Amino acid sequence: MIETDILIIGAGPTGLFTVFEAGLLKLKCHLIDSLPQAGGQCSEIYPKKPIYDIPAYPEILAGDLTDRLMEQIKPFNPGFTLGESAVDIDKQEDGSFIVTTNRGTKHKAPIVAIAGGLGVFEPRKPPIENLSNFEDKGIEYIIKDPEFYRGKDVVISGGGDSALDWAYFLANGVAKSVALVHRRNSFRGHLDSVQKVMDMAENGQLNLITEAEVIGVNGPDSLNEVVIKHKTQGEIKLPTDHWIPLFGLSPKLGPIAEWGLNISKNSIEVDTFDYSTNREGIYAIGDVNTYPGKLKLILCGFHEATLMVQSAFARIHPDKKNVLKYTTVNGVNGF
Repeated sequence: MIETDILIIGAGPTGLFTVFEAGLLKLKCHLIDSLPQAGGQCSEIYPKKPIYDIPAYPEILAGDLTDRLMEQIKPFNPGFTLGESAVDIDKQEDGSFIVTTNRGTKHKAPIVAIAGGLGVFEPRKPPIENLSNFEDKGIEYIIKDPEFYRGKDVVISGGGDSALDWAYFLANGVAKSVALVHRRNSFRGHLDSVQKVMDMAENGQLNLITEAEVIGVNGPDSLNEVVIKHKTQGEIKLPTDHWIPLFGLSPKLGPIAEWGLNISKNSIEVDTFDYSTNREGIYAIGDVNTYPGKLKLILCGFHEATLMVQSAFARIHPDKKNVLKYTTVNGVNGF
């Protein structure tokens, strides 16, 4: 049995920052995450993608943000159960909780903080019959390391920011060739990203194919060709080493949805006073929660974690008065 003060489900940026705020109050944390490493989406989905709205960082790669957060919480020595999913939660007579993972690892804590981001992600896959034959053999739904595509012919499908940004990035001296296929003439992404891709297409750096979609994939053992259906040109066969359909990810709460929490549109309802749920002792912070005016930003998750920890301290130590101390006065080791 692993025992801690605050059990955090989700080791993304919000979960990691919770460790820091809890550490300032001398509260011990342990984190559970289904991914094999900390960082959540930042590590698993877009580690090499820049983020622009983290205070004091005009630009920081998502993976680097994870590294900085891990460095920040190192003095507080948190525990990790990685590569395992929280599936069951049982409330004990003393008010604490026992959370069991899919591998049977048990954790006990008086406070549970759900920081599971948008939940468990599953890629939205196009309806192509033999698609599964080429998954991880030329078809990828997430770009983890752009160097994997260096010198290769790549086809990307999609019309959102992810498709636009990666098409621009890979076509800018990484891949041998990049084709971006989209069903419409207009894009859903930011205007700046759309303009960059349009400019590259005009300069011949990128093959932009609109009003079209990939309807087939071919190859002996691994992918070597995609079949594109164009609105006016008909069927086009395009040789390629990789096809990356970026149609978004479908998030699901998974087993947490069965924990008796109030759920609204796949998110956990909370009280904005301290981001507590309808079950006493269980909180939800970051993208996993919902409330009027909610913004799914890392910055907001940091704020929610800070207030949640203050409330958790009062629950764990009802007889102690918590006096706010500033790190500018005490540093970190002084807490």
